[in-house]
Amino acid sequence: MTETPAALREAHHADVSGGWLRPAVFGAMDGLVTNIALIAGVGGGGVAPRTIVLTGVAGLVAGAISMGLGEYTSVKAANEQLAAEVAKERRELERHPEAEARELAAAWVSRGLPRDLAEQVANAVRSNPDEALRVHIREELGVDPDEQPSPWTAAFSSLLCFSIGALVPLLTYLVGFTSLWLALAVGGVGLFTAGAVVARFTNRRWWVSGTRQLLLGAAATAVTYLVGRLIGVGIVG
Repeated sequence: MTETPAALREAHHADVSGGWLRPAVFGAMDGLVTNIALIAGVGGGGVAPRTIVLTGVAGLVAGAISMGLGEYTSVKAANEQLAAEVAKERRELERHPEAEARELAAAWVSRGLPRDLAEQVANAVRSNPDEALRVHIREELGVDPDEQPSPWTAAFSSLLCFSIGALVPLLTYLVGFTSLWLALAVGGVGLFTAGAVVARFTNRRWWVSGTRQLLLGAAATAVTYLVGRLIGVGIVG
């Protein structure tokens, strides 16, 4: 049985149009780094473990809601902007079809296509208004109007993954341990693991991606720990 072009495309390429991977990765990394650094900051200030847990849980809830709302709003705004550009291009195609066809042909000629062939294809595309609109949008804006990410998918992915990431450095406190350094170590393992998992989608070396994320998170944690330490010493003094 011969596979269709759509089936071949699905078999050879990952789905990069659904809008879930970027917010999921961003949410998980942000949740990890934010709460590890937050716990390091208040822990460095010398507060009690109970206060650390309260701070971490508050950071988890507030951050997850903020990430979800932010992702929804940003993706929704981008989709609405694209819709406005599509409407504008549709009007241009209706009012000036010949000029738009010449513009499309010129774009293809600039990429090396023979002028006669470019004009022939552009005129053929013009005969189908819906396809002409899609082609013009792809050529002029570099996006496919039929493959817009879902704001709800982005919001849920970000909220869920932020929550999971933010929970990791709290795990040791939640099971009864009170060591700040143990919590930070578990958070470090979470950072490395998250970076390694991302490499699965980007075809990069897992240990390079994991180490990079660990070092970036460690830098943020060190800064907030020192700030918390300095403020804690100043308050005690």
